[in-house]
Amino acid sequence: MSGRIVSGARYLLPMESALLLHHLHTGLTAFRACLDGDLSAPVAHCGDWTLLDLAEHLGSENIWAATAVTEGHGDGGGGGPAPRERAALIRWFEDTSRTLRTALDTDPAAEAWTFHPPRTVGFWQRRRALETLVHRWDAESALGAARPLDPELAGEGVAEVFDTMAPRQVARGRARPPRQALRLTATDTGASWVHGAGVPAATISAPAEQLLLLLWGRIPTTSPALHWAGDRETALAVLAGPLTP
Repeated sequence: MSGRIVSGARYLLPMESALLLHHLHTGLTAFRACLDGDLSAPVAHCGDWTLLDLAEHLGSENIWAATAVTEGHGDGGGGGPAPRERAALIRWFEDTSRTLRTALDTDPAAEAWTFHPPRTVGFWQRRRALETLVHRWDAESALGAARPLDPELAGEGVAEVFDTMAPRQVARGRARPPRQALRLTATDTGASWVHGAGVPAATISAPAEQLLLLLWGRIPTTSPALHWAGDRETALAVLAGPLTP
């Protein structure tokens, strides 16, 4: 699998636009199916949110991202609170999904407002596919029926944490660059990423899905799915970042 070096880290080359849009569509469809379940179900790892709250978050950000593309600014908001009644909520969520997909179905190189480089539509194609992936998992987990994540897309999510989310945390003063490097290796795809400068002091190996869930705080560092090698304390310090918002 091809890779590139960015700020001392090795990342996969970004997925093609058409594939990201396909993943976005399937992810939004799967999330919408969850809205037939218990809307009051608590969503672990999302504070005190229920499934309804998560739907409002994802739908509102659909509108925000669409506005960033079509109007070129980050002040789109979410168009007000989501409906509380199930049928109206589903219609609202489907409308936000359709609006987003329409906005993103264009040249990925086209200019758009973004909160981190690159300032392109492609940024949002990737970001929304990955946001939806994680929140689809959240919603399905809340209903006790989480399905596996696509390994290649999960790997793209790992890359995004290191090339977008972690640098943004540093830029916003929420974290410092890691003092030592950490390597993550996906045992199912063979992909590998190094975060930080220099020779990695530790390596964490696991399927790409588990690596992505680890980086977004969905599984603990003690998960048996993770294999650790090298200086574990250094690895834990890098993960503590915080790497994501």
